[in-house]
Amino acid sequence: MNMMKNNLVALAELGQSPWYDNIDRRLIQSGDFKKLLDKGVTGVTSNPSIFEKAIKGSAVYNQTIEELVKKGRSAEEIYDVVTVQDVQVAADFLRETYEKTQGLDGYVSLEVLPRYAQDAGKTIENARRLSQEVGRENLMIKVPGTVEGAEAIRVLTAEGININVTLLFSMAQYERSAKAYMEGLRDRLRKGKPLDHVCSVASLFVSRVDTLTDKQLQELHEQDLQGKIAVANAKMIYQRFKEWFTGEHFSELASEGARIQRVLWGSTSTKNPNYYDLKYVDELIGKETINTLPHNTLLAFLDHGTPRLTLEEDLDKERGYLEKLKGFGIDLNQNCEVLQQQGVQAFSDSFNQLIDAIVAKTR
Repeated sequence: MNMMKNNLVALAELGQSPWYDNIDRRLIQSGDFKKLLDKGVTGVTSNPSIFEKAIKGSAVYNQTIEELVKKGRSAEEIYDVVTVQDVQVAADFLRETYEKTQGLDGYVSLEVLPRYAQDAGKTIENARRLSQEVGRENLMIKVPGTVEGAEAIRVLTAEGININVTLLFSMAQYERSAKAYMEGLRDRLRKGKPLDHVCSVASLFVSRVDTLTDKQLQELHEQDLQGKIAVANAKMIYQRFKEWFTGEHFSELASEGARIQRVLWGSTSTKNPNYYDLKYVDELIGKETINTLPHNTLLAFLDHGTPRLTLEEDLDKERGYLEKLKGFGIDLNQNCEVLQQQGVQAFSDSFNQLIDAIVAKTR
């Protein structure tokens, strides 16, 4: 691809992959999706909320839905078909990136059904089926980073299925994800299977941490820490990522060709209108990471982003913010557990609304 130098290209040159947090058949059919790839997007993620907006917000799926209704398919089966179709097309567009980067980038992520977040067995079963139906090497299956999800991550990694661990917020949740990935690789190695084609990312949701923590700080009439905790938390998790994947934890697996599990920053649009619109992009640029950008955030970064390594700046100051938060009696770990539960529920609600929308269209 002959890409003109822009902020996305500059970001990639700094070692951070710009992924796009959206799949929509309208974008694909209009050619706008290809234009985004030409600008430097190197991966795509999806979730039930994204598909809900795409299917409810347009008529582009109507013909497919009508054909499937005539075949007697249920609303959930229709959802399966249209999402698999979109993911396959997006994966085919990204195949060149996948090959060019030797499997580092060029992935499309598709989520398991959110209702299985607390059921490892059903998550595994659903992930296997989706992997088979999509049938693309550059597919990542999104598995929530719950306690039960960790068990599924280990099993699926051992089977060679690429996993995007989603809905991570805290250090403890991140460590559980990284450990599950490594254990899955060790299981795979024990079976004598190659490791070099297995890829995983750990998706840390950023802005929502500030949304919840800011509310608590406002109740305490404490302004100095507002808008600082999410970035501080992310920076500490990045330090742990480096410890885990460059130290002895991973050295044996790396010698067998295993890939590191990169950290992916998710939920990077700014929710508070008083904050800079690229706060969760500009402040989290670091090597061997990914930022998955919603549409408006991606356009904003192209327009006025600042591609500069920032992820390891002011680490002592960031640690101080987290200590101060503790001093106010706010438990960040507990907040992150609440956020994960809310995230699972939000995706589940979006999925149910999506099924309702398909039912309405079938009528």
